[in-house]
Amino acid sequence: MKWTDAQEIAENLYDLYPDVDPKTVRFTDMHQWICQLEEFDDNPEASNEKILENILLRWLDEYE
Repeated sequence: MKWTDAQEIAENLYDLYPDVDPKTVRFTDMHQWICQLEEFDDNPEASNEKILENILLRWLDEYE
């Protein structure tokens, strides 16, 4: 899984943290959680605010 797999990452975050409201999550925490995903295999430094925001919006869709 790469940073470009926003939907898959969002689904994984929702599965792992079903009771967490994505609107309350800091980007730094979300970045760490994504890098810790078992299937995540990308450069941790390759993310940016736009990528994390895209993942967050998709996670929010899953949550709602």
